[in-house]
Amino acid sequence: MSSNLTSRVLVPVGLALLLMWIAGYPLLMTLLEAFDWEAGPTLGYFAEFVERADEWQALWRTTWISVLSVVLSALIGVPLAFLFERAEFPGRQVLGALVALPVALPPLVGVIAFLFLYGESGLVARSLQGLGLDVSWSLQGAGAILLVHAYSMYVYFYLFVRSALARFDPTLLEASAVLGASRSRTFFTVILPLLRPALAGASLLVFMTSVASFSAPYIFGGGFRVMTTQIVTSKLNGDVEMARVEAVMLAILALVGLLILRRIDPGWRLRAGGRGVAARSQVRVGGVRRALLLAAGWLGALVLLLPHMTLILISLVPPNTWTVEAFPPILDLSNYGRLLSEAERLRPAVNSLWMAGVATLGALALGLFAARYAARLESPLGRLLEGLLAVPWAIPGTVFAISLATTFSVDRPLVGRVVLIGTPWLLPLAYLVRSLPITGRSCLAALRQLDPTLEEASAALGAGAWRRLTAVLLPILKPTLLAGAGLAFITTLGDFVTSIVLYTYETRPISIEVLSSLRLQEIGVAAAYGVLLMVLSAAVFLVWGRRTAL
Repeated sequence: MSSNLTSRVLVPVGLALLLMWIAGYPLLMTLLEAFDWEAGPTLGYFAEFVERADEWQALWRTTWISVLSVVLSALIGVPLAFLFERAEFPGRQVLGALVALPVALPPLVGVIAFLFLYGESGLVARSLQGLGLDVSWSLQGAGAILLVHAYSMYVYFYLFVRSALARFDPTLLEASAVLGASRSRTFFTVILPLLRPALAGASLLVFMTSVASFSAPYIFGGGFRVMTTQIVTSKLNGDVEMARVEAVMLAILALVGLLILRRIDPGWRLRAGGRGVAARSQVRVGGVRRALLLAAGWLGALVLLLPHMTLILISLVPPNTWTVEAFPPILDLSNYGRLLSEAERLRPAVNSLWMAGVATLGALALGLFAARYAARLESPLGRLLEGLLAVPWAIPGTVFAISLATTFSVDRPLVGRVVLIGTPWLLPLAYLVRSLPITGRSCLAALRQLDPTLEEASAALGAGAWRRLTAVLLPILKPTLLAGAGLAFITTLGDFVTSIVLYTYETRPISIEVLSSLRLQEIGVAAAYGVLLMVLSAAVFLVWGRRTAL
C-alpha cells in the first residue's frame, strides 16, 4: 500500500514541486519584485515603464519584427516545401537536405557568418570593391534583423509544410479537377485548409522564436532596440528593477501572441479521408525547365551555404594579414592553433561541453519522469505536470534568465531562495530549464502513443517499477530519448540568450567568447570559435540522426 501511495501520489507531487521551483517560482518572484512586493505592492516601476517612450518603442518593434519574420519565413519556406516535395528533378533529395541545414546550427553562428559575408567590410563588399565598384552599406537595423530571421527561421515552414504535403492524398486533387474546380479554387478550398495545422504550427514557432531572439538584434541592431536587448542593457547598466519590468512585459507579449496564434488552430484537425497510404503525386519536369530548375536549386543551396563557407574562410585568415584585398592573401591554421594551445582560450569550449552535457542529462531524466506521470494521471496533477513542462517554451530565454538571476541572488532557504549567482551551477540550471520542453514534451507525446497494457502485463508478471522502466519503457522510448537529448544538447551548446545574462568569467561558454573576440577585433579567432561550435553541433546532429534511425 505504501509503495502504491508513493508511486501514485508522493513522487508526482514531488516532481510537480520541483518543476514549480525551477520553472514557475522564478517567474513569480520576478513578477513580485517588479511590483516591489516587500515594500508594499506598488506600480511605480510599471508607471516608469509607461512614461518612457523608448520602452514602448522597443515593445512595438519586437511585435512587428516578429510578425514580419513570420510573413517572410512563410514566403520563403512554403514555396520551397512545394518545390522539393511536389517536383521531381535530379538532386532533389540532396538539395532538400541542404535547404534544411540552418535548423541544425546555433543562431549565433548564423549571425556572425552573415556579419562576415554581408557586413560593410565583409567578403561581398570587399569582392565588389575589388572589381572597381564603389559600394558601401551598413548591415544594421531592422532590415538586417529581418534578413537573419528569414534566413534562419524559414526552415520551420519548410519542414512543417513539406511533412504535411508528404501525407497529402493526391486523389483529393483529382476529385477537385473532375468537379471542374480551377487550380486557384483547389488551392484555397482543398490544399490550404489541409495545410492549416502545419502553417499554424510553423507560424507559432517562428513568432515565439522571433520574440525571444537576441543574437541578431544584439549584433545587428545598433540603435534599433527590441525588448530582449533592452532587458540586457538595463541589467548591464545596473537598472535591475526596470529589467524585471521589461521581462514581465516581454513575457506578456509572448503569451498574448501564443494565445492568438493558438486560436488559428485550436486543436481540431481536418482529415483527408483517404484509404490506406496514397502514392505521392509529383510533377516530373523535363527539357529546359528541368535544367533551369536544377540550376536554380543548386544556386539557392549555394546561397544558403555561403555564410557558413565564409565563416570557415575567415577562420583561416591570420591576424592583420587581410587589409584591402578582395580575397585573403594568406590562409593557415594559426587561429585554431591559438585556440587549442592556450588554456584560457580552450576553457569556453570545455565549459560549453560540460554544462550542455549536465543540463541535457538532467532535463532528460526530469522530463522523462514528469512526462511519465503526466501521461498516466488523468487528474489535475497530471495536467499540472504537463503545463509545467511547457512553461519554459512559452517564455523568452531573456525573461527566464532575469527570473533566475532575481530568484537565486538572495539567501532565503525558507522561501526557496538560495544564492547561485556567481557559482558554476546557475548557468547549467538555466540550460536544464530551457531544455525541459524539448525532452519532456517529446517523451510525453511518445508515452501517449504506447499501449498501457505493456506495463500492466510486466507488473502482472512480477516486475517492479524500476524493472518496468529499464526493461520495457526505456527500450521502446530509446529513439525519442535520443532525439530529445540530441536536440537539447545542440540548443544548449550554442546558447547565447541565457548565457549573456548569467555567465561568469569562469563559466563563460563559446558563444560569449565569440562576442569577446569580436570586441577585441580578433576576427579570425571569433570565426574559429564559430566553426568549432558549428562542427560540434553538426557532429551531434549526425550522431543523433544515426542513433535514432537504429
